[in-house]
Amino acid sequence: MRSHYCGHLNESHLDQDVELCGWVHRRRDHGGVIFVDLRDREGLVQVVFDPDNPENFAHAERLRSEYVIRVSGRVRRRPEGTANPDLPTGQVEVAASGVEILNASETPPFPVDEHVEVGEETRLRYRYVDLRRPEMLTRMKLRARVTRALREYLDRNGFMDIETPVLTRATPEGARDYLVPSRVHQGEFYALPQSPQLFKQLLMVAGMDRYYQIVRCFRDEDLRADRQPEFTQLDIETSFMDEESIMTLMEEMIREVFAHALEEALPNPFPRMTYAEAMRRYGSDRPDLRVPLELVDVGDVMAEVEFKVFSAPANDPNGRVAALRLPAGGELTRKEIDDYTRFVGIYGAKGLAYIKVNDVAAGREGLQSPILKFLPDASVAAILERTGAQSGDLIFFGADKAKVVNEALGALRVKLGEDRGLMERGWRPLWVVDFPMFEWDDEAGRWISLHHPFTSPKEEDLELLESDPAACRSRAYDMVLNGTEVGGGSMRIYRHAVQQQVFRILGISEEEAGDKFGFLLEALKYGCPPHGGLAFGLDRLVMLMTGAASIRDVMAFPKTQSASCPLTRAPSAVDDRQLRDLNLRLRRVPGQEG
Repeated sequence: MRSHYCGHLNESHLDQDVELCGWVHRRRDHGGVIFVDLRDREGLVQVVFDPDNPENFAHAERLRSEYVIRVSGRVRRRPEGTANPDLPTGQVEVAASGVEILNASETPPFPVDEHVEVGEETRLRYRYVDLRRPEMLTRMKLRARVTRALREYLDRNGFMDIETPVLTRATPEGARDYLVPSRVHQGEFYALPQSPQLFKQLLMVAGMDRYYQIVRCFRDEDLRADRQPEFTQLDIETSFMDEESIMTLMEEMIREVFAHALEEALPNPFPRMTYAEAMRRYGSDRPDLRVPLELVDVGDVMAEVEFKVFSAPANDPNGRVAALRLPAGGELTRKEIDDYTRFVGIYGAKGLAYIKVNDVAAGREGLQSPILKFLPDASVAAILERTGAQSGDLIFFGADKAKVVNEALGALRVKLGEDRGLMERGWRPLWVVDFPMFEWDDEAGRWISLHHPFTSPKEEDLELLESDPAACRSRAYDMVLNGTEVGGGSMRIYRHAVQQQVFRILGISEEEAGDKFGFLLEALKYGCPPHGGLAFGLDRLVMLMTGAASIRDVMAFPKTQSASCPLTRAPSAVDDRQLRDLNLRLRRVPGQEG
């Protein structure tokens, strides 16, 4: 039906006859001549309808926004002074010789224009219209370029694209599963996969050596900007490679993708940082290195002060007292400080102590703070020296359980970077390594995996598995980009006895392990090779690359924050016949009728 895409026309097509198909983006009547901006996936081109052709002109007068039309005509140069340098096709136009209305359109619910603000609920309800907007088209095209570049790199490096099951069984670790009732096996359920983790490990046992898959995953968990109930990840697994080799291969892939899709050169190599250092300096295991601010430990100089707010956590093995220096922060108003105090309260902080450094050379006399009266001169001097404070700075303090201090000051660090214009431009990738194997869950009263229960401990820490689980480190590695984890992976446990030992520490009984993971435990007995892998959040990666605020803006048909789809109105009720087929009956919860 067409000879060219609208957005591909340029001066090389002058005097050529073309056939175009697309949507009416805009129609303008200028003194008897009708101009139509015709839009397709590749862009816009101006089409001119002259009254000298009465039949065509009559059709053009009927055209409205979002009509689908087919145009025939000749490419010509735009008259002098009318070229549009902001448009790739802006030097040319098409003089229409024929037009066919393929389909009319009702007035769209919102203009197909990237500069128009539209509520998200409306955008998702009419997603097929929203996706026509140039901004959304650009994001979808970049996503396609990214996935193509990933596939080409992995294919070139000997990886096999292998599909794994979507209907599998529920697992006891991680987020909640989406369950699928079985009609054939009454009373039993499949689960949608949270990841292909176990199957890709089985593929390594099977000798596939290098596997990848761009795969849909499902997690029934609370949502936020970078989470969805269903999402896409690039899943990778390799045999006979250690973590250094895997990280080298993967960062080369990401460098190639950025060069191909964005023409951006990422650092070579990516810097490495241990989990312990990341938490100490930035309060986060996914630090945004674009922000130059760092946390500084001052617990040792607060241990003997009379102020219990500082001395109690300073003497608590699980506590932390840290300082965060804000250059030129002395100009903050009391209201701004109060706003930041409320902000850290989101993360459990009970307050936000501070010291304004008016004149560092004057010592205590040059400082301003409600807490100064509680601090001896030696502590004040140590704080100023350790933080490197200068006149005009402000020092914030966090004092609480280490988890609270890290989360509160880590988030404050990034917010100050954004609010105060300290955020550096560019891309700052990072590998975070040497994660703890376990973390203690106070609510459950047991150890849980920091990554997942199939992550291998470091060989030199094997003896700590039983004697000191808190000190045991894993062979895990996360790729962080501008403060967002884009990929996480590890070397896997490939020895049967070690996997059983880890299950035991996690409180998974032999019976439960056999019931839930028996097929994996059995496979480990049949010549399982050393193996490891990685999974990249594809939606999250593309979100960063496009500068979108949410992964919903880089997915064709996402769900809302409440995990619903305004377009299809899912989830929805099903009729009684379907429930009977599945041998299911809905139970009304008292107080939720109607």
